[in-house]
Amino acid sequence: MGKAVAKNNSFHIAIDVGSTSIKGALLDLETRSFTTVRSVPFPTPRNRLPSTRVEIEPEDVVVAVSDLIRQLSGGCVGDGHVWICGQMGGVVLADSHGNALSPYYSWRDQRTVEVGPTGLTWMQMLREAWPENVWSRLGRELQPGSTSTLLYWLKQHEMLPSKAIPCSIADFVVARLAHQAPAMHVTYAIGLLDLHQVEIYHDALQCIGLGDVAWGKLVRGLEPIAQTQINETNYEFHGCFGDHQTALWGAGLERDELSINVSTGSQVSQRTSSFEPGPYQSRLFFGGDWLNTVTHLPAGRALNALLHLCTELNSADGADLSEAWKSIAEKMAAIPATDVIADINFYASPLGTSGSFSNLTLENLTVGHLFLAACVAMAENYRVVANRLARKESFRSIVLSGGLAQSLPRLADFIRDRFAMPLREVNGEDTLLGLLKLAHHFSAPSSTCS
Repeated sequence: MGKAVAKNNSFHIAIDVGSTSIKGALLDLETRSFTTVRSVPFPTPRNRLPSTRVEIEPEDVVVAVSDLIRQLSGGCVGDGHVWICGQMGGVVLADSHGNALSPYYSWRDQRTVEVGPTGLTWMQMLREAWPENVWSRLGRELQPGSTSTLLYWLKQHEMLPSKAIPCSIADFVVARLAHQAPAMHVTYAIGLLDLHQVEIYHDALQCIGLGDVAWGKLVRGLEPIAQTQINETNYEFHGCFGDHQTALWGAGLERDELSINVSTGSQVSQRTSSFEPGPYQSRLFFGGDWLNTVTHLPAGRALNALLHLCTELNSADGADLSEAWKSIAEKMAAIPATDVIADINFYASPLGTSGSFSNLTLENLTVGHLFLAACVAMAENYRVVANRLARKESFRSIVLSGGLAQSLPRLADFIRDRFAMPLREVNGEDTLLGLLKLAHHFSAPSSTCS
């Protein structure tokens, strides 16, 4: 990764464009810490859409991010450096001046699992167009809300304008603020790269009718990708990095550790020194390394669905549910164990497309038992996926990170029971910490990227 000496009279800000909230912090590179942490809700999806659709007005995200930058910059002197990461998958279509040509089709969107004219789902039709060797070179990245999957659906429905540039929501924000064509960092371009060459895999995209799609500049390092001015302050933007890799970088994941990251979605990952194709997804990491990973495992999104069910009759839409999670954690803590059996695959995931609860009785039909069973199911999912990802002897310990893991401490206990090895919990904002580490590396020529 590239290095440079930071300019005098400059300050650094971290921004994480997450699925639930957009978080930011003011970075102190000398003490390698961050302060003035702020968070705003991620804009809500458009109304009156089919249940499988999740579309967000992209300009709302631009406004939220720019407002957050203004808040964090208060009292700062000089030029600003904004280090930004964001939710992976999904797609926005933009023009060469950073204007939106479409809504943001979220990674949570499920339209590609609808059945098409051939009797197969759109995602199945796409997968059949790729021979195994092509899919392997793409890193086996194929999910309902993947960028390539959504683009395929848009193309098949004649909703893909010519010369439109596909980009992530975070990349769109930067392009819109700088009035330029969006770029894409290699940690973000999942399912689009020939991982042997680390270039856009045009032949694979040609197979699914996307050979003529225009792509923005592919970014490989930490150098600025855009410059703009907000309230008469000059800013340089760095990124946009994949939030998955950024979080694990912040967690300090080593090659002999297994990562379990639990947030809106969850992933199980292992860091490797080279591209090692297998029955999992492969992604570029930082420091010249790679990640073997299984993503889109049910976590916060599934538990939120369960929470909304439990509060549907006495809670208005948009109510603050932060206290509800505290109450749920307390109810779970009061129960030693549960005999409720849960399957929380309430949406398409690597482990199924529908969920269930069984062995219910009048005695265990409570919030505490239901959520305890859901956490047991999550821990079991991680064990199953870890066996797919790597041999047990290939890692010595587990790194548990993500906001949901901190909110539900019983989850860590269940994971310990299933892996019987040391578990290191990472508390705090792992994505912001990852951005801090990247900013420090860029600004200090003598530092290592760790």
